[in-house]
Amino acid sequence: MWFPVSYFINNSNCSGCFTFTGGKDRRSGLILTIPLCTEQTSMEELSSTLDYLLGIPSDKCKARGFTVIVDGRKSQWNIVKTVVLMLQNVIPAEVSLVCVVKPDEFWDKKVTHFCFWKEKDRLGFEVILVSANKLTRYIEPCQLTDEFGGSLVYDHMDWVNKRLVFEKFTKESTSLLDELVVINESEKSNQLDKERPPDCNFLPSLDPETVLQTGHELLSELQQRRFNGSEGGGVAWSPMDDELLAQPQVMKLLDSLREQYTKYQEVCRQRSKRSQLEEIQTKVMQVVNWLEGPGTEQLRTQWGIGDSIRASQALQQKHEEMESQHSEWFAVYVELNQQIAALLSAGDEEDLVELKGLQQQLSDVCYRQASQLESRQNVLQSAHEFHGTAQDLSQQLDGLLGMLCADVAPTDGAAIQQTLKHLEEKLKSVEGSLAGLREKGQVVMDQMSNQTTWSYGKDVPIENKENIDHIQGVMEDMQLRKQRCEDMVDVRRLKMLQMVQLFKCEEDASQAVEWLGELLDALLKTHIRLGDDAQETKVLLEKHKKFVDVAQSTYDYGRQLLQATVVLCQSLRCTTRSSGDTLPRLNRVWKQFTVTSEERVHRLEMACSFHTAAEKVEQGDLPVELEQETYEEVETVGKALLDRLTVPVIFPDGSEQYFGSSGDMASSAVHIRDNMKLVEDRKLTLHEEDEEDVEQLQYDQIHDQDKELQDDEELQDDQELQEVNKELQDGEELELETDTQKS
Repeated sequence: MWFPVSYFINNSNCSGCFTFTGGKDRRSGLILTIPLCTEQTSMEELSSTLDYLLGIPSDKCKARGFTVIVDGRKSQWNIVKTVVLMLQNVIPAEVSLVCVVKPDEFWDKKVTHFCFWKEKDRLGFEVILVSANKLTRYIEPCQLTDEFGGSLVYDHMDWVNKRLVFEKFTKESTSLLDELVVINESEKSNQLDKERPPDCNFLPSLDPETVLQTGHELLSELQQRRFNGSEGGGVAWSPMDDELLAQPQVMKLLDSLREQYTKYQEVCRQRSKRSQLEEIQTKVMQVVNWLEGPGTEQLRTQWGIGDSIRASQALQQKHEEMESQHSEWFAVYVELNQQIAALLSAGDEEDLVELKGLQQQLSDVCYRQASQLESRQNVLQSAHEFHGTAQDLSQQLDGLLGMLCADVAPTDGAAIQQTLKHLEEKLKSVEGSLAGLREKGQVVMDQMSNQTTWSYGKDVPIENKENIDHIQGVMEDMQLRKQRCEDMVDVRRLKMLQMVQLFKCEEDASQAVEWLGELLDALLKTHIRLGDDAQETKVLLEKHKKFVDVAQSTYDYGRQLLQATVVLCQSLRCTTRSSGDTLPRLNRVWKQFTVTSEERVHRLEMACSFHTAAEKVEQGDLPVELEQETYEEVETVGKALLDRLTVPVIFPDGSEQYFGSSGDMASSAVHIRDNMKLVEDRKLTLHEEDEEDVEQLQYDQIHDQDKELQDDEELQDDQELQEVNKELQDGEELELETDTQKS
């Protein structure tokens, strides 16, 4: 029922309050107070207020009847009369007594013509006129408020406010209950008919939590029996009895509201779960559609590997941008996977299959796309390494080719060996880089051969023939360049080895000149002895021949080296590196050595002849006819040898050089003179001994003849004796044989 708040508020300034104050009459009936003011009273509002107030008590309470106090002290009699008659029309059966509080001496002369007690049968209840101070005759003072001289504590505005709260809660809770019932029943119908689209926009107009909180606060105040908010002094009093309290109605509404709200919460949970599931399905399909659509198309169009490091870096940058786009969708995948996992851990059995299917579909697509991205990244990384190795190898080949094309002008063999070693190291480095290039190229081709893309639900191999041809072309080109460099290195190696040989020949030729010069010096300074006799001189001649053979070998070796130098220079197409110096030096030294050697031979031969003749003279076994000639030879050769010792060796260039020192030559000359003197002395001695030798010779001849005769006689005697002995021996042997036969 509508609560006439305006009437209650507008009449709050009257002497009384139009309400149930909580007081009771002697029959335990409720006391209804109707205050009347001097202003015009609206009967319509009064009637509505009475209807509202009479709807509050319970039927049991109504059965005990009401006592109505009409406070007419500030009103006119006709209004009082109208109110009393209105009570007859509104609640005649419930009213047992109407007490009209009259003003003092105001109505005494005007009410005599109308007696309410005479109208009791027509009205249906008893009406009495009474002063305020005499009202206690009919009602106990403790059941009357202070305006009627009683002690009952009552706060009308507090009651109005609390009643407003109750009415608001009743209205809101009833409306909310109806809405929740409709929502719950609608959700139940949707569950039965799954094909019917749910009405997700159908929500309650009020917040159930707020309404429940209001109801609990109201119930708490009702249960504390302090509905009027009276906390002052005096007797503790409740404005309503249990029959009048709204507590049962509030409790019933709260129970119903909690029940429907619990169902509604489950509905909301189901809605949230369904909405979350639909949202997950939508996001999953967005991820799947993008990865299988634009994402796969990006991968399908990005298949090149570039033809250089810069191109491969550009492709890697594009791939990183593509990975960045994929990363955003992969982040969505991770979030969705977590949401699905949470729903799986707390989901219903009917949703498990669908959730697992979504999770599996999403995982398959994302893992497949991530695998293709990783495969593409690996291909690009390997291609970048391949192009980097190819570039390094190309630079190495260019450097090696530059070295091979540059002119070689080494200063010595060591520099050539160092350059050759550097070339070998460069070539070895090129071979290692080429092997690395082949290995990296094979890795790239293997990765590309295994690379596939996902199209229309199946793996489709990517056409990489152009990339493979490019890689093979690069490797073949590098192989050809390396082979050309190897050929040029072989030519350069041969040329440099020839240059090493050229330097070696020049060095050895110079060494041969030095050796020949050393032999010449040795010949002049140490080969000065002429021997003490013919035998020693012959030995010196043999040694000199060997010495000359060594020098000849050295000269021939130098000539051969110089000839080889000429040949090598012609092969290398360069000028003769001997500079026209080594060969003239070699020939000059050799001529000097030849002249010196010949002089040495002449002196040794003269010395040999001198010693031979001198020895013959000393031995004294020369025939008489040669003796004089030998003496003359010794003297002639000796003088010639002495003269030759004083003569220097004259070289072809006019220079002179003596054998040994002057002391050495003087010593040899002294020795020759001594031998010449000995021969002269021997010559004189032989003339004296010649006669003695003749006599002795004759004597020796006679003595020899006698000895020969004696020897012949002794030989004959020995022969005869041997013959006699033989005959005797033969006779004895014959007798022995005869005796043996007889036996």
